[in-house]
Amino acid sequence: MAKLNEEGQWIVMMGFIVSIIIFILAIIVAESALVGKTTSESVLEFPKTDIQDLRSLIFQLKSNDWDDIVKQSYKEDIQVLFFDRKNAIVSYYNDSRILFIHYNNGITSYNEMHEEQY
Repeated sequence: MAKLNEEGQWIVMMGFIVSIIIFILAIIVAESALVGKTTSESVLEFPKTDIQDLRSLIFQLKSNDWDDIVKQSYKEDIQVLFFDRKNAIVSYYNDSRILFIHYNNGITSYNEMHEEQY
C-alpha cells in the first residue's frame, strides 16, 4: 500500500484552529470595548449638576421649619421649571423632619433624603 501524505490535512486543521482562536479573541476585544463605552456613557449621563441645582434651590427656600417648603407655592413652580428646561420630573415632600427629594429625567431616577438635625 502506498503511504498517504498527511501534511495537507495538518495544514488545513491548523488553519481552522488559528481562525477560531482569532475569532474568539475578536469577540473578547469587542465586548471589552463595549463595556468601557457603556460605563463611561452612564457616568456622563448622570445629571449631577441638575440634582445639585434642585437641592440648593430647595434649601434656599427652606426656612426654619421643614413644613414651610411643601406648603409654599414654590413647589409647582419648581416642578414646571425642571420639566420645561431639563425634561425632568421632580418632587419633594417632608415627613416629620425628613425631607425627601425625587428626580427622574427618563434615564436616571434619583431619590434623596435629608433629616433635620437639632
